[in-house]
Amino acid sequence: MKAGAIAHLSGAGVAVEVVRETGSTNADLLARAATLGANLLLVAERQTAGRGRAGRSWLSAEGGSLTFSLAWKFNAPLHALAGLPLAVGVALAEALAALDVTVQLKWPNDLLKDGAKLAGVLIETQGAGPGAIWAVIGVGLNLTLPDELELRIGSPAASAPWLANMDRDALMAALLAHLAASLRQFEQAGFAAFSARWNRLHAWQGCPVAVIDRGLTLHEGVAAGVDDGGALLLDGAAGRIAVTAGDVSLRMREG
Repeated sequence: MKAGAIAHLSGAGVAVEVVRETGSTNADLLARAATLGANLLLVAERQTAGRGRAGRSWLSAEGGSLTFSLAWKFNAPLHALAGLPLAVGVALAEALAALDVTVQLKWPNDLLKDGAKLAGVLIETQGAGPGAIWAVIGVGLNLTLPDELELRIGSPAASAPWLANMDRDALMAALLAHLAASLRQFEQAGFAAFSARWNRLHAWQGCPVAVIDRGLTLHEGVAAGVDDGGALLLDGAAGRIAVTAGDVSLRMREG
């Protein structure tokens, strides 16, 4: 994979770096945030300490996944980024659809293929001076899934082996171009520009679900999509509620 090729193909106006191996692309960009002069994409051919939400690890096999982080500077306060993980999910889903990979979205940050996790998003932030903030957007996308890795993951996972046959520079460029365009749209209109699109891709729309945090069930109800702020809407015995907690998992329940 070549940084120049990605930048040239994408036309996204984002600086690009590719490294052979690193622990975590998110951690690397967060450590460099104070010195960054422009939006930057960091792609790792191999990531040894990838991170997911709630302190979980993101496991991947060399050559079998696409792992990258994008540092994007927003001239806005932190609260203006409400719904950003969901907007990124929409951007990636639409980019994959253009490559003939059909996915659905699971609140708040997973892409599912045939009901199993194909990709995940982790967003971390750091101040960028008065009125500005860096969002470091980490993405892990399974291309192939060796049996040994699937056993280590320990939960349903999906792959898209036909993407592994694409030129990796072209694949990364396609994702970056769509992601950059979507982030610019988010800067202008917030998540309201994405909510209807997210709801069309909602994997569990109308299904009974439980919202779980660290093993404890916080809420149960029927999933009714998301609102313009990115909150999950649940219809339960007491009526409709909006779930905004960021550190939760969503699991299907019977009923």
